[in-house]
Amino acid sequence: MSMTDPIADMLTRIRNASKARKNAVDVPASKLKREIARILKERKYVRDYIELPDSTKQGIIKVYLKYSREDKPIIRGLRRMSRPGLRKYVSADEAFRYSVGRQGLMILSTSSGVMTNEEAVQKKVGGEAVCTVW
Repeated sequence: MSMTDPIADMLTRIRNASKARKNAVDVPASKLKREIARILKERKYVRDYIELPDSTKQGIIKVYLKYSREDKPIIRGLRRMSRPGLRKYVSADEAFRYSVGRQGLMILSTSSGVMTNEEAVQKKVGGEAVCTVW
């Protein structure tokens, strides 16, 4: 069975596992999902992620979730911005406006690769708004 929005599936798995206080969650791998996991690790929203081989050629990404000392999830929210039925593109100016006065970050898929809104503003590039994390 094919999935219409695998990125939304990844975000939902992470959101649900975080609310259920799980240590880790498995996600089917893709290049974009690897980049999202890398950004989440760099920005300290998750502890770590590893890639595991699978019987299928795509593999699995195991994302280790992070919690505060009070056992509250570090990721308070994940929201898919652009979706297959309605793509959302932002310019560097719009990415800057999103970053001012807000906690969290926006992950963009640009011609220069997958990056946060802060990096997109520095490089002065826009792109597809994949998701927001807070």
